[in-house]
Order: sequence, then structure tokens, then C-alpha cells
Amino acid sequence: MILPWHLYLMAFLYILAGLNHFRKPGMYIKIIPPAFKNPKLINILSGAAEIILGIFLILPFTTQIAAWGIIMLLIAIFPANLYMFQNKKAGFGLPLWILFVRLPLQIVLIYWAYQYTF
Repeated sequence: MILPWHLYLMAFLYILAGLNHFRKPGMYIKIIPPAFKNPKLINILSGAAEIILGIFLILPFTTQIAAWGIIMLLIAIFPANLYMFQNKKAGFGLPLWILFVRLPLQIVLIYWAYQYTF
């Protein structure tokens, strides 16, 4: 079975993002809201999840499970995107409009992953 190029693109992006959690952990730890304890562990777990789910996306027998996992992950990391929007320091000095656009972008990413759940 040949998988569509956009599935490979999605897998590549999640693997790359996951690896970045380990390359530049401080960047991700900075956006974890203070209400969440142990941000270092959260960073490691979310980075590992992105890598594993990205790999599982391209394995035909795990694509659907990985897509559901990505949907759950995107929901789980939404508080970090919201925190970036609300907290100037966590927003890396990005314009507020970019941080705002990131919020509904999660819906687009969830929809993209949903395409592979059936």
C-alpha cells in the first residue's frame, strides 16, 4: 500500500518537532504553563510522543492509532499555545496576531490528523 505524500509530510513534521524537544528543551519548557508541574518531564514525554506518533503514522498497520494519538496530543498541548498567547515572555516576542492564529491552527491540525483515523 502506497501512502499519500501528505501523510509522509505530517509524519516528518511531527518527528522533526519531537526531535526539537530534545535539541532545544528550554524553548518548550518556557511555554508550559506554571500550573503544570515538572515541565522537564512534560517536555520529554511530549517530544517522545511526537517522534513515536510520527513514525507510527507511516506504518500502515498503526496509521489510524497514530492519528488518534496526534489528535489527543494536539488537545493536550493546547494550554501551552494559550499560555504563549497570554504571557508575553512565553510568546518569544512574537506578534500577538501570530500567537492568536496558532490557536485555531490546532483545529486545522486536528482535522488533518482526523483524515487518517479511518
